[in-house]
Amino acid sequence: MKRIGSFFTLMILGSILAVISLMLFKGECLAQAQAKSGEPLRVIMIGAHPDDCEIKGGGIGALWATAGAKVQFVAVANGDAGHQSQGGGALARRRAAESRRSAEILGISWRTLDFHDGEIVPTLEMRSAVIRAIREWQADIVITHRPNDYHPDHRYTSQIVQDAAYIVAVPNVLPDTPRLEKNPVFLYFYDSFRKPIPFTPDVAVVVDQVMEKKWRSIDCMESQMYEWGPWIDGVPAPPQGKAERFEWLKGSWKGMLGWKSKCYDVLVERYGKALADKAQYVETFELCEYGRQPSRAELWELFPK
Repeated sequence: MKRIGSFFTLMILGSILAVISLMLFKGECLAQAQAKSGEPLRVIMIGAHPDDCEIKGGGIGALWATAGAKVQFVAVANGDAGHQSQGGGALARRRAAESRRSAEILGISWRTLDFHDGEIVPTLEMRSAVIRAIREWQADIVITHRPNDYHPDHRYTSQIVQDAAYIVAVPNVLPDTPRLEKNPVFLYFYDSFRKPIPFTPDVAVVVDQVMEKKWRSIDCMESQMYEWGPWIDGVPAPPQGKAERFEWLKGSWKGMLGWKSKCYDVLVERYGKALADKAQYVETFELCEYGRQPSRAELWELFPK
C-alpha cells in the first residue's frame, strides 16, 4: 500500500511540474524564443495612409532594421486624395514612389493595400486584407493608430486591426493564408487626443541616433511635407531650395516629433535620468489590450535601446 501511495504521489508531483513547465514556456518572452530559434523579430506597422508609419514609427523602424529585425510599413489606403490639386491614380502612384524611397532609407519593406483615401471603414473586405497582411509578414509585433485619432481613416484602421487581432490565429478564417501560430503583440502609435481615454506610454525609445535618417525618409514625401501639409494647415509655403526646405521641415516638425514630455517617467525608468534628460527625439507606444500581453520587462526587451 505504501508503494502504491508513493506511486500516486509521484504521479501528482509529475503532473504539477508539467503544468508549471507549460506555464513557464507560455510566459517566455518573444525575444528569448527568437534568440533560441535564430529567427529575426518581425514587425509590421499598419497606418491608414502613406506617411503615417514613417512619421509615427520611422525611428524605431530604422533601429529595428539595423538590429536585424524584419520591418514592414503598410498603408491601408493608397493616398489618392491627399493633395490640393492632384488626385486619383496619378497621386497614388506618386505617393507609392515616395514611400518606397523612404523605405529604402529606413532599411525596411513597404506596401499599400490600395484602398481609397477617405473610404476606410471596418468592412469584411478590409479586415480580410489586414489579416492577410499580418499573416503574410508572420508578424511578432503589430503597431497601428489608436481608435480615437482625429482622422476617420486612422480611427477605422485602428478598428480593423483590432478586429484582426484574434482572427489572425484562427485557421478556418481565410484558410488560404496560413494562420499565425502565436498571436502578435499589438501596440498603438502615440497621439495627443485625450477623449475618451488619453494615451498611456508603455514603452519609449530614444531615436536620436537615427533621427537624420528619419528626417531624410520624411523628406522623400514631397507631396505631403512640402505641398499638401502646408496647404491644408494654412501655413506659409516652404522654401523652394532643397537644402533650405529640408531645414524648414526639421524646424516645423521638431516639436511634434519630440514627444519626450509625454513619456519622461518611462524614459527615466528605461534609460536612467542622465540619458533621459539628454535625449532629444523619442517615439513612444501604448500596449493594446488585444493580442499577446507581455510583461513590461518582456515588452521592453522587444524594443532596441
